[in-house]
Amino acid sequence: MRNRVKIYTVSQVNSLIKVVLEESLPPRLIVRGEISGWKHHTSGHCYFSLKDESGILPCVMWASKFKNVKFSPEDGMAVLATGHIDVYTVGGKYQLYVDKLEPEGVGALQLAFEQMYKRLKAEGLFEEKYKKPLPAYPERIGILTSESGAAVHDIKDSIHNRWPPAGLFLYPVPVQGEGAAEKIAAALRDVNRRNKELKLDILIVGRGGGSLEDLWAFNEEVLARAIFDSKIPVISAVGHEVDTTIADLVADARASTPTKAGVVAVPDMQEVLEHVDNLKKRLGSQLKFLVYSAEQQSDELCIRLESSVRQLLAEARAKLHAGFQQIVKVEPHRLLGKKTVDLNNLKNRVNAAIKAIINSRRMQLTAKENLLAGLNPKSVLQRGYSITANKKTGLLIKSSEDVRIGDLLITELAEENLIESKVTNTQNKSK
Repeated sequence: MRNRVKIYTVSQVNSLIKVVLEESLPPRLIVRGEISGWKHHTSGHCYFSLKDESGILPCVMWASKFKNVKFSPEDGMAVLATGHIDVYTVGGKYQLYVDKLEPEGVGALQLAFEQMYKRLKAEGLFEEKYKKPLPAYPERIGILTSESGAAVHDIKDSIHNRWPPAGLFLYPVPVQGEGAAEKIAAALRDVNRRNKELKLDILIVGRGGGSLEDLWAFNEEVLARAIFDSKIPVISAVGHEVDTTIADLVADARASTPTKAGVVAVPDMQEVLEHVDNLKKRLGSQLKFLVYSAEQQSDELCIRLESSVRQLLAEARAKLHAGFQQIVKVEPHRLLGKKTVDLNNLKNRVNAAIKAIINSRRMQLTAKENLLAGLNPKSVLQRGYSITANKKTGLLIKSSEDVRIGDLLITELAEENLIESKVTNTQNKSK
C-alpha cells in the first residue's frame, strides 16, 4: 500500500515556521537599520521596515510601547530597534515586534529635544514679542513645584528676603516622571481660569537640577503650550545654570535656579526704599525750585508794576504840563475850570488803573502760592492730620489690614513731630 503524503494547511505551515523561529532565534534582539515606510496608524500602532544595503525587515510597534518613544521617527533615520521575531500567521510573514526604539549615534531624549525645539521655534513660541512683562512690585505670587522638594524652600526664602510684602501660594505638582508634564499644564490652566478670584501677579514653575531624564517633563510640548497660553506672566526656574529646557525658552522670563527666581520675580526692598528716599529728595528740591521760581516771578511782576506806574505818572505829568502851557497861552481864567476837571478825571483813571494792575498781580501771586501749597504732600499735617508708616518697611498704613500685632509704627505730626507706637490690637469695622 502506497505511503500517504501528509498535506498541510496554510495555517499549519505558518504555525510550524513560527515554532521553528521561536526555537532557533534569541528571545530578544537588537537590530540596527534605517527606517523605511514609516506609518503611524490612527490606532496608535506603528508599522515600518528596517533596511540596510542588502536586506529589509518588516517591523511593528504597538501603541503601548510607542508611547514611551520621545522622539519622532521618520524615514531615513538610523535606529536601534529592540524586540523579538515572530510570525504574523494571518499574513504569512515574519516580522520584528519592537519594544524599544532609539536613534543611533545620539540619545533619544536629546534628539527629541532638538526636534521639538525646531518645531516650536518655527511656530514662534520663543519670540520676544509674545513675552509678557513682569510687574514691578508683585503682591501675590503662585509657585508650581513639588511640595517636598528643596526648590519651594529656595524660592520662598529668596522672595521673602528681598520683598517681604509678597504673598506666596503653593500649587503642588509632580516635577518628574510619567504624566508630570500633563499635570503641571493642567495646574497652569486651572490657575489662569480662577485668577479673577486668586489675583496672582506672577507664576513660578520649576524644580531643582537633574539629568535630562529628570527634567524631561519641562521639555514636553503640552507644558510648553500651557506656559505660552498663560495670561499670567510665567517665570521658568528649572535646574542648574547649565540646564536649558523648552519651558525656559517659552516662558516670559527665566531663572537659572529656583533661588534666582526670587531675584527675577521681585525687587529688593532696600533698593526700593533707597529709590523712594531719592524721589523724596528730588521732590523736595523741585518744591524749593518752584517756590524760588514763584518768588522770582513775583519780584519780576512788582518790577514791571512799578515801571508801569512810573510810565503812567510820567505820561500824566506830560499831559498836565502840556495842558497848563495851553492854558497860559489861551485865556487861562476861562480854561482853568475845564482843565481842572480833566486833570481830576485823569488822576482817577490813573489810580483805577494802578489798583486794577495791583489786584491782578496779587491774584496771580495768590494762585501760585495755593498751587505750591497743594503740591506739598505734608500740608495736611498743619490741619491736624497725621501720617503713619510701618517703621520696618517704611510703607504707609492705609487700613488695619496693613499692620500686624507687634508692628512698630511711626506717626508724623505737624512741625516734624514724630510719635513711635506699637500695635497691640486691630479692628476692622467694615467686616
